[in-house]
Amino acid sequence: MTFGGSPTRFEPSRASRGLALVAPGRAYSPSNPLLDFTRVALLQHGFTVQQLWWDTTARGDAEDPEPWVRRHVAAAHAAEDADHVLVVGKSLGTRAASYAAERGLDAIWLTPLLVDPAVAEAIAANPGRQLLVGGLADELWDRAVARELADAGCRLLEVTDADHAMATPDAVRTAEIHLEVARAVEAFLAGLPGRPAA
Repeated sequence: MTFGGSPTRFEPSRASRGLALVAPGRAYSPSNPLLDFTRVALLQHGFTVQQLWWDTTARGDAEDPEPWVRRHVAAAHAAEDADHVLVVGKSLGTRAASYAAERGLDAIWLTPLLVDPAVAEAIAANPGRQLLVGGLADELWDRAVARELADAGCRLLEVTDADHAMATPDAVRTAEIHLEVARAVEAFLAGLPGRPAA
């Protein structure tokens, strides 16, 4: 799937407390529900939001996805000047975990690719605050790895019947799951230091 063009930026209604870099999935754009609800929560909590929109067909099969994602995230980060930077990644975007770990950046990982040891090890190595969100019906989610990361200090939302889109075949249940995710994101952001005055 092809996503169009340049990054999209959103400013909070008050002074910004930091920058959130949003790295989407391969076929899950920033306008899809999980990332859009997260954008709203970030703005509500005073973050400037920089969404990355990418054309994954431009990567080609020969290029390793991790350096490709890192390159996009690094370019967006370099273009900004912010004291507090938070990374939000969905699926393919969670391959930015090594970039976040090297810099100790706080992160929200939506359906991280925990079956890939490189992603799991990068999350484990990150000294920043992290939220992991996944479902047991997602074949790219590893429950044992998620529990180890939670024991090491990551916050965790694990939904029994959710797939890789944090969805089910039932529309109402999917909406309920998305509400659970929004509440987890809200609680995570509320717990970060430096929360601005309302």
